Amino acid sequence: MTETVQTSIQRRAVLLLFLTAVLWSLGGLLIKLVNWSAMAIAGMRSAIAAVVLWVYLRRPRFDWSFAQLGGAAAYSSTVVLFVLANKMTTAANAIILQYTAPIYVALFGSWFLGERATKGDWLTILTVMGGMALFFLDDLSPGNFYGNLLAILSGMSFAAMVLFLRKQKTGSPLESVFLGNIITAGLGLPFYFQSPPEVTGWIGLLLLGVFQLGFSYIFYTLAVTRVTALQAVLIPVLEPLLNPVWVLLFIGETPGPWAIIGSLTVLAAVTLRCLVDAVKV
Repeated sequence: MTETVQTSIQRRAVLLLFLTAVLWSLGGLLIKLVNWSAMAIAGMRSAIAAVVLWVYLRRPRFDWSFAQLGGAAAYSSTVVLFVLANKMTTAANAIILQYTAPIYVALFGSWFLGERATKGDWLTILTVMGGMALFFLDDLSPGNFYGNLLAILSGMSFAAMVLFLRKQKTGSPLESVFLGNIITAGLGLPFYFQSPPEVTGWIGLLLLGVFQLGFSYIFYTLAVTRVTALQAVLIPVLEPLLNPVWVLLFIGETPGPWAIIGSLTVLAAVTLRCLVDAVKV
């Protein structure tokens, strides 16, 4: 493969990651609009997403490898924890705290994938950690505190998912996502019969399942085989930027001042790193 072709493929992968980030960013808003329990929302949107992925895959290929099953488990944990966090803290906190994931990818990427983090990567990560710390200066009520904690755990599982999907770079990582959605749909089954949402809620769930999970992960798994694991976490920078913006515009939920400073710190660090990577490509 020539250098020009390789560069073109990598740039398309970066574009797919940005499209993914835009679709992911709708999660905070749409989840807030669905008046249902967190587990029911997580399960139903995954059930819808599983149908979308099944139609796309047609004949899913399962090898039941450690990477495939690990990716499915990590995916399921990520989407469940993220919905729970959104119900217990602000959308801004939930999404920004999920972006502690690069720390874990950098720590374990070399051992798990042979992809060593550079000094620039670590500088970005340390800056991101500083921004994350500012979130705990705002709204330390029990509800927000535990919601923030769930968001951090979501970041850990998100990192694990990225590592497992990247591990399947020569295969088809989308099957892991498909399995993860089936697992999540099953976990939500006991909660589906508790005061189902109204028509508006079902519209929100369809948008969540089809676009925010279904199409987004088709794009993401196509891209993750062409970029490093750390790039696959850092490049979708639009998600934490747009997620609270949608919620602010349509719901009026405003993050606290320290959370805003923290988010700007995180976004500046990740954006700068993305620009550096883009120049290298």
